[in-house]
Amino acid sequence: MSSALVRESAASVKKPLLAVLHGERQDVPPVWLMRQAGRYLPEYRALRAEKGGFLALVYDSTAAADITLQPLDRFGTGPGGLGAAILFSDILIVPYAMGQDLWFEAGEGPRLAPTLDSHNLAALQPDWGRYEAIYSTIRQVAARLPQNATFLGFAGSPWTIATYMVAGQGSKDQGPARRMAYGEPERFGALIDAIVDATVTYLSGQIEAGVEAVQLFDSWAGSLAPLEFDRWVIAPNAQIVQRLKALHPHTPIIGFPKGAGAKLLDYAVKTGVDAVGLDETVDPHWANAVLPKGLPVQGNLDPLALITGGDAMARSVDNILAAFVDRPHIFNLGHGILPDAPIAHVEQLLARIGQ
Repeated sequence: MSSALVRESAASVKKPLLAVLHGERQDVPPVWLMRQAGRYLPEYRALRAEKGGFLALVYDSTAAADITLQPLDRFGTGPGGLGAAILFSDILIVPYAMGQDLWFEAGEGPRLAPTLDSHNLAALQPDWGRYEAIYSTIRQVAARLPQNATFLGFAGSPWTIATYMVAGQGSKDQGPARRMAYGEPERFGALIDAIVDATVTYLSGQIEAGVEAVQLFDSWAGSLAPLEFDRWVIAPNAQIVQRLKALHPHTPIIGFPKGAGAKLLDYAVKTGVDAVGLDETVDPHWANAVLPKGLPVQGNLDPLALITGGDAMARSVDNILAAFVDRPHIFNLGHGILPDAPIAHVEQLLARIGQ
């Protein structure tokens, strides 16, 4: 048996979530929650108060490793617990390494400068050493990870990263990036190409450091018209997948195109991702009917249903589980867990899925 098959066989026995990403359905779907390491946990808030701001935590590799593992320490692993650790970091590490300044305004979110709506990409001076602290975090987590848990890395997809690089911050409709994409497609295309290159390097480094699968977050994919979606979401993500697969053929890639809607099938087929994440607006029964048979899916409980808990959450959970009963499925939220999510509701969610 080849070493690759041995690894996959071991994954099937010890790591149910990794097995799902390789196409194996599990009787009890493994679970992880987007942003599961973070603000809703008192242990995270205590460490942040001790260590300082968000970016300081990301670049303190020992603290970031502790934060990555906090949800597994609290909720356990396996049935009734979590199936994966997700790296504690931020999607904007890529533009930071590409040469933009990055900081976080209290209560307002991230900021990047100089903005590329008024400056050229050539004005940036890349500092690829800004990836190294992230890789150090990964190595520390990998050394401490429970044997039955999968370690997930991630990066932002090029379109979403470009929206921040152009505007310097999040925006309601991603208008500055959309204007540039329509009005200066060659200039915008050069930015996308540069992000693709930086992202492949970054994710390849994460894999070499110890993550076992990666997710591409396209949080703003839903803001694009269909032709623009094909050009700025599907095509660049397909490039990343193709290039990563050439370097790491056995590492699964999850694509999460939030807001893709009816374009979800095109995304799944044309990008070549190993699994597709669904946001909370996607009808899971529709997704199961239209997506390729056997393609693993991830999702898609509304984060507000988690906050509400009780019967409303139970109905939503049961509907999702029923939709994907015959398909490889990773249970997750439709987007990130919110800061006011009650820990008791997370425990109820895990218990209901694991029962």
